[in-house]
Amino acid sequence: MTAEPETPGDIAATVVAGASDAGQRLDRALALHLPALSRTRLKRLIQSGHVTCEGTALRDPALRVRYGQNFVVFLPEDTDAAPVAQLIALDIRFEDAHLIVVDKPAGLVVHPAPGNPDGTLVNALISHCGASLSGIGGIRRPGIVHRLDKETSGLMVVAKTEAAHHALSRDFMLRRVDRAYAAIVWGVPTPLAGEITGNIGRSPANRKKMTVVREGRGKPAITRYRVERSFHAQAALVECCLATGRTHQIRVHLADRGGAHGARIAAFPRQALHARLLGFTHPTGRCRLVFDSPLPADIHELVGNLERL
Repeated sequence: MTAEPETPGDIAATVVAGASDAGQRLDRALALHLPALSRTRLKRLIQSGHVTCEGTALRDPALRVRYGQNFVVFLPEDTDAAPVAQLIALDIRFEDAHLIVVDKPAGLVVHPAPGNPDGTLVNALISHCGASLSGIGGIRRPGIVHRLDKETSGLMVVAKTEAAHHALSRDFMLRRVDRAYAAIVWGVPTPLAGEITGNIGRSPANRKKMTVVREGRGKPAITRYRVERSFHAQAALVECCLATGRTHQIRVHLADRGGAHGARIAAFPRQALHARLLGFTHPTGRCRLVFDSPLPADIHELVGNLERL
């Protein structure tokens, strides 16, 4: 499938299906070749009649693509206001003209979304970086290359130029980025170290939850883990290294391996999950950058409490 450059008006792109796209879901095929638009956004555009084929509006995101089909994606003007600058403290670990690495605290949402229109990392970044960040990688998520859940703390890299966004996004997609997380779970995963593989998708019993699904469904996911410390066989501190980045991957995989409730510990007010290592090649190709982040105070205190069980 090839995509033409963005054109004036409300046409986002035209795409022509190639042989490798045949049989793919329409929303998935478009998302693979229009990275500025999320799959969720494309699904909504399809459902609202904003994707056409030979002049006919298509409304089924699951429609299977056929070789040679010509699609036009119309992108109506976004009625939501673009994120605004807000003075929010940032823990900056590295910054240059191309990118910025921040240590995100728990409780901070990465980008505006329904229910969280402002007060996000994006609002803070716009304030810090100025107008130069606007629009990079998308209006609503300028500079964002990857995300952490609201209650997950730790390291994130954000692009400051289109070239950096493209290079970093490519490296994440090709699994060239090193990521390690510290997680505390109830129970002790068995064996104590290994690799967890299993497709992750929506739970048939609860569509709001992600779970390991049978082969042929969901998205492939790989998590490598090792138990660093166990607490009287009741809980464990686990290091998880991601080979893929699926929604709630660590929680789903650890729960499947015996770490009950993924990374949530009883009365602890958030999931005990911290992105503590991030390594990637600088977008200019000059060097490899690696960053470490110590356990935040709340998880450090939790470890102390568990040691006293």
